[in-house]
Amino acid sequence: MSALQAVGLYSALNLLILLVLAANVSRHRRRAKVSLGTGTDPLLEQAIRAHGNGVECVPLALLALFLTASLGYGAMIVHALGIGLTLGRFVYSYGLLTSPGPSMGRMIGTGLTWLVLLAEVLLLLAAAIS
Repeated sequence: MSALQAVGLYSALNLLILLVLAANVSRHRRRAKVSLGTGTDPLLEQAIRAHGNGVECVPLALLALFLTASLGYGAMIVHALGIGLTLGRFVYSYGLLTSPGPSMGRMIGTGLTWLVLLAEVLLLLAAAIS
C-alpha cells in the first residue's frame, strides 16, 4: 500500500466515525424533539459535542496526513499517524458518549490526537526547512 493509499484508508475510517457520530446526533434530536441546539437534553449535548470535537480535529489532521504523504514520507509513517488519529478519535468519542464528565477514554483520545497533530507539525516543518 502506498502512502497516498494509506491516507485514503485513514480518511475513510475517520469520515466513517464522523458519519456515525452525525447519525447519533440526529437520533438524539428525534428522540428529544429538538431541532436546534440541545434544549435541556444532556444526552443530546453529549452527542453534539462528540461529533463537534471530531469535526474540529479530524479535517486538519487529515490534511496534514495528506501533505505528509505528498512530501515523500513513507507509508509506514502515514500508517503510524493514521492509526494514532483513528484510535484517538474513536476512544475519545466513546469516552464522551459513555460519560459526560472526565473519563479515561477522553483523556487517552485527546492525548493520542494531540500526539499525532504534534508529529504532523514536526514532520511538515522538517520537510519545509530541508
